[in-house]
Amino acid sequence: MKKDGLIYFDNAATTFKPLSVINKEMEYLTQYTANAHRGDYNISFKVDDEIDNTRDLVSKFINSKSKDEVIFTSGTTESLNMIVFGYFKYHLREGDEVILNKAEHASNILPWMALQKEIGFKIVYAPLDKNNMLSLESIKNSITRRTKVISLAMITNVVGDERNISEITDYAHKHNILVVVDAAQAVLHKKIDVQKMDIDFLAFSAHKMLGPTGVGVLYGKEDLLYDMVPTVYGGGMNIDYNEEEVSLMPVPYRLEAGTQNISGIIAFSESINYINKIGIDTIERKEKFLRKYLISELKKLGYIRIYNESSSSSIVLINIDGVTSGDLGLYLNTKGICVRSGKHCTKMLKEEASFTDTVRISLAFYNSYEEIDVLIKALSNLGEIRVF
Repeated sequence: MKKDGLIYFDNAATTFKPLSVINKEMEYLTQYTANAHRGDYNISFKVDDEIDNTRDLVSKFINSKSKDEVIFTSGTTESLNMIVFGYFKYHLREGDEVILNKAEHASNILPWMALQKEIGFKIVYAPLDKNNMLSLESIKNSITRRTKVISLAMITNVVGDERNISEITDYAHKHNILVVVDAAQAVLHKKIDVQKMDIDFLAFSAHKMLGPTGVGVLYGKEDLLYDMVPTVYGGGMNIDYNEEEVSLMPVPYRLEAGTQNISGIIAFSESINYINKIGIDTIERKEKFLRKYLISELKKLGYIRIYNESSSSSIVLINIDGVTSGDLGLYLNTKGICVRSGKHCTKMLKEEASFTDTVRISLAFYNSYEEIDVLIKALSNLGEIRVF
């Protein structure tokens, strides 16, 4: 998508916002600014209705049994931390095992590492294959009688491999293992049905799917949510309290203490409406064609190293021998092209992969073949790149 002369290929980091999303946030800020669940007056009632509408849209979008299974957070990171420290802190014991893998984002590794030090359970890293992908067989081979949870991304933010969540949950649940899914990189690009996939916990961010920053979703099966201990206490999450005890609100409110990002949650409704109008199937098909074209054009150059050609996501990882990823990213910036360079918050991946820093090109449905042509033209100037 061109904006002010720029070509934006960093959609795995965040996405552009449709005008309808911006206008919806402005509507709240200019027409009915009020707090939620606090006032006995019309504009406060309006806020309550708008938040409830967004919760209902999210519930339908991921097909949860109830909108009460949708908790609003500040983003995927907070959602994963709430899952780890609000639920598993009270359900894991010393000697238990948690299966992760080294392609995960820091937000799905660091909380587990912190809790491991506190409790003493064991983290098992399921090995990646030669393409740096995680297979069901690798997970199966990592499971023992002590395994209590598998936590993984549906699509990783570097390699971009898509994991078959339905197969994983089916096998895990036969062994009484819970499954946590980081859907940050999947939610805009693939259909997610939490009931069909039988997901226990799911986390994602609004800003990865055309919505505002500072808004996220924690989905959990209702019985699991009621078994969570709040990680934040304050107004709105309690019915009553005294010197001895606190009586909590039902879900979702018991897990939504304090004043949330009201304008962002309300605007989030329009990003879901926008995606629904286009259709996830249409988005997936468009991005598949864009990726195929990008890969074919990159291969024509001959000197571009592509690390994840076999991946099915909209993420393409590249490097040029003798050129650092940072320099290549800065060079493309001089051509008005936005990409991401570095380790992409997966600093353990280098322990298994043949690369460390890369340039990440991440596509979205609003990108075009013409934009890819501009990128290829810029990458064709190898001499200019090497002296940059």
